[in-house]
Amino acid sequence: MNPFDRISSGPDRMNGQPCVRDLRLTVRRVLEALATYPDRAELFREYPELEPEDVRQVLAYAATALDDKVIDLPKSA
Repeated sequence: MNPFDRISSGPDRMNGQPCVRDLRLTVRRVLEALATYPDRAELFREYPELEPEDVRQVLAYAATALDDKVIDLPKSA
């Protein structure tokens, strides 16, 4: 089973960027909207085509793009 069955991409849609359910709504745009509308009820009012499972998969998809490498930060004075 595909854990990202609501995320799709293709060269003919949004320049190949991953989108939610073949909508013209990219994963990146949903992430930006989550930052803009931290209240999920407000997010769903602004984007009525989104469903809770879409948001869950967008977050999980974005997490797979991050590396788990540990980077030492310089010590502050």
